Amino acid sequence: MLLIKNSYNVIGVMSGTSLDGIDLCFSKFSKHSLDWRFSIYCCETINYNKYWKLNLSKAHKLSKTEIQKLDNEYTLYLASVIKKFIYRNKLNNIDFISSHGHTIFHQPTEKYTFQLGNNVELRNLTKLPVICDFRSQDVNLGGQGAPLVPVGDLLLFKNFSYCINLGGFSNISIKRNSDIIAYDICPVNVVLNHYCRKIGFEYDHDGNLAKSGFINNKLLIKLNTIDFYTKIYPKSLSIEWVESNIYPIINSVDIDVKDVLRTFVEHISFQISKIILDKNANILITGGGVKNDFLFSLIKEKIPNTIIKPTNKLVDFKEALIFGFLGVLRVRNEINCLKSVTGALKDHCSGEIFE
Repeated sequence: MLLIKNSYNVIGVMSGTSLDGIDLCFSKFSKHSLDWRFSIYCCETINYNKYWKLNLSKAHKLSKTEIQKLDNEYTLYLASVIKKFIYRNKLNNIDFISSHGHTIFHQPTEKYTFQLGNNVELRNLTKLPVICDFRSQDVNLGGQGAPLVPVGDLLLFKNFSYCINLGGFSNISIKRNSDIIAYDICPVNVVLNHYCRKIGFEYDHDGNLAKSGFINNKLLIKLNTIDFYTKIYPKSLSIEWVESNIYPIINSVDIDVKDVLRTFVEHISFQISKIILDKNANILITGGGVKNDFLFSLIKEKIPNTIIKPTNKLVDFKEALIFGFLGVLRVRNEINCLKSVTGALKDHCSGEIFE
């Protein structure tokens, strides 16, 4: 049985919708009086090969039987990645693995969310306790099942009023005293990478492709007037939503891919900037999109605040770190899902434990 104590060594595992790869972060979490602290020992990203990028990108279109088969295969792969990470880094004294899995369905209004790799077989293969499936309970309680990172923003990054993540989607945590709200802002890398692949690139290195393009004002207006942006929180996005709402709009305008990228980074930076109301507050920005120098420069142009881009470890592995922390809270039976963030009926402690 996992013990309640004041210090935990955890492998946090995260796979995002942008299909960059699997992020692994081995960290120590310790409680000092009322405060939590963390130290990152080692972390790395295992990039998806062409096989996994293809299969994960089309997984939401598979039959139930095909999804079950893919789930089994992905769990085997995930376990292999975790075991190799442990071996390469000579890790020991691991309390447990805390894994997000890979989302292929997220339809909270239908009370349904599903991530590959969230099953007992991961525990059997790694021979370590596993905590996973953090979203399902929240969806069953009427919540969005997302975002889940804000509880980590609240307890681990207390010095920032705004925490923004630029991943497959952008999301934000907004702290007011001891309260927090959070929601998805708009798609980021899930769209940018999709159009980069059309011209033979996996992603837009430093944003150079977008920088060389031109803004298409007709497209920009269409994007900025999408209904989602007028909805109040809680709200979250999914790949299904992108395919239904973003791609048809972009594809209706016959322009060069570089112009699509230029227009879309303008859209992203605008959507983020209009949310920042307190112009004196500090902002922490992390996620793979931070490495898109052109996008980052556009955000800074539109926002006068002090924007902190932390160490590369935190830029790349903050989500994996916090999913490790969600597991710590689950073991201690403490709240790790906030109704102010997800819209669930109540604050609660979510996650399946396989010991």
